[in-house]
Amino acid sequence: MDVLVVGAGLAGLHTARLLARRDLSVMVVDSRRSLSSGVRTTGIFVRRTLDDFDLPDHLLGPGVRDVLLYPPSRRAPVRLTSDRDEYRVADMAGVYEHARRAAEAAGARVVLGVRYAGASTGLVRFAGAEPVTARFIVGADGARSRVARDLGLDVNRRLLVGAEIVHPIASGTTTPAFHCVLDPRVAPGYLGWVIDDGRHAHVGVAGYPGGMRTGIRHLLDEFAADAPGRAAPAGPIERRGGPIPVGGVLRRLACPAGLLVGDAAGAVSPLTAGGLDPCLRMSELAAAVTAGYLRTGDQRILSRYDGGALRTRFRGRLLLRRVFAGIRSPAAAEAAVALLRGRAGRRAAARVLFGDGSFPDVSPLLVSPAIDHP
Repeated sequence: MDVLVVGAGLAGLHTARLLARRDLSVMVVDSRRSLSSGVRTTGIFVRRTLDDFDLPDHLLGPGVRDVLLYPPSRRAPVRLTSDRDEYRVADMAGVYEHARRAAEAAGARVVLGVRYAGASTGLVRFAGAEPVTARFIVGADGARSRVARDLGLDVNRRLLVGAEIVHPIASGTTTPAFHCVLDPRVAPGYLGWVIDDGRHAHVGVAGYPGGMRTGIRHLLDEFAADAPGRAAPAGPIERRGGPIPVGGVLRRLACPAGLLVGDAAGAVSPLTAGGLDPCLRMSELAAAVTAGYLRTGDQRILSRYDGGALRTRFRGRLLLRRVFAGIRSPAAAEAAVALLRGRAGRRAAARVLFGDGSFPDVSPLLVSPAIDHP
C-alpha cells in the first residue's frame, strides 16, 4: 500500500480521506473496536473552523456566544459576549463516524481493533495480526505517539492531563454558555470548565500532572460538585480524559518514512489547548506534502512540513502558556482575573477567546508547483 495511517481520530481520518482522493492506496488502523469508545476531546469547534470546514451540522449543538471567566472564589465572573456564534460542541462519536464514512467513500480502508506495534524499513507490525508493507506512515496516534518514536521524529514533552464528565440536560432549561474557572487548586496551569450547549453539559478540569497531588479523578469530582453553570444531571454520565500537548507544534514532523498529524504533531494551541482546528488545517498540509513526495520521490517536498516554521508564528501564545503555568496560587489567579475586568483586559481576553488566530494558517504552504493537489 502507499500510506498507512495509525489512529482513526479526526486528524487521521481527515488525512486518509484527502490522500485517498489523490488516488493513493490508504489504510487506517486504530486499536479501538468502536469509534464511540475512548473519546478524549470535549469536541468544541470554534467559529474559524465552522467557517472554513464542511462539518456535519446535525452533529453540532447550538451556538455558544457567552464566556464567563471566574476567579477561584467563583464570585463576580468576567462575562464576554460575542455578536456571533463562537463555539459549537459536537457529538464527537458521530463526527468520527461521519469522518470514517467520508474516508471510506474516498477509497480508504479503515480497520478497527488493530493495535500498531512498530515499523521498520517499510514493514509495519501489529499486535495479533499479520504485518503489512507501506511506503509511508502517518502517525495520528495521539499525544504520546508510538509512531513518532519509531520514525525518530520529535515527541511531545509538555503535557496537560484532562478529564471531564458529560451528561445530558433537559432541553430548554439553560442558556448555552462557556464557564471557565482559573483555580490552580483544581487545575494547575490551566482551568476548569463547564460548557453547556443546551443539550449536554461538559464539566472538566485539566492541568499539569505534577501539580495534581490528589489525582485528576478526585479533582474533577470535587470541581463538578459545585461547578458554575452546571445543570443537574439527567441520565447516564460519560467520563472522558487523556493527555493534551501544550508545548506547541513539534519541530521535526516528517522524514522519508512518514510524518505526524494532530496531537502526535503537537498541533494544539499552547494557550487554549484547542486541537480540533489545528488538526484539520495541518491534515490538509500533511496530505498535500505526502502525496507530492510519493509522486515525485523528492525529499525536499517534506521540508514544507516544518514545525519550526509554524512555531515562529505563534511565539506569543507559547509565552502566554508559560505565564499561565506560573499562576500557582489562588491569590495570583484572583489577581489575573481582576486584570481582565478593565477595558484592556477584556479586549485581550476577547481576542484570545473570540479571535481568528488560534493556529497558524497553513494555506500559503500549499501553494507550490511541487505540492500535489486533488
